[in-house]
Amino acid sequence: MSAQYKLVHCTINGKEVEKMVDVRASLTDMLRNDYHLTSVKKGCEVGECGACNVLINGEAFNSCIYLAVWAEGKDIRTLEGLLSPDGELSDIQKAFVEETAIQCGFCTPGFIMTAVEILETGKLYTDEELRKLLSGHLCRCTGYENIFRAVKKTMYRRHGKAIDF
Repeated sequence: MSAQYKLVHCTINGKEVEKMVDVRASLTDMLRNDYHLTSVKKGCEVGECGACNVLINGEAFNSCIYLAVWAEGKDIRTLEGLLSPDGELSDIQKAFVEETAIQCGFCTPGFIMTAVEILETGKLYTDEELRKLLSGHLCRCTGYENIFRAVKKTMYRRHGKAIDF
């Protein structure tokens, strides 16, 4: 095997894996092509739209501009990793459904993974802060308001607070 390939060990959605990858391959390509994690969408492929967003060691990254070899030793979570063992949706996924924050669904996995990062901080953000944290995504269908409402609703629920829209 030439120097063009490298063995990468990492954890994907709680499962330890190893894969020989082309050193030029993006993490998006590895997740989609090698592990069939189709929630990781190929959108702009230049880090602008957020459709490929995944969590790497708990931090949201655009996987299209993150090389697969950089995943060595990292913990990667995709939308598929949010389901409970019995297939139940997570609270943020349920909120997206409740708030009709899904239309075509292409951008949804990336938005949800960013929301997971936001929610896992345990902070109660202001509307302005929340909008800024969600601003790294493009959506052509929803107009963003329902997405914002779903994230805010989940944040408030996790803090045991009532929310009035």
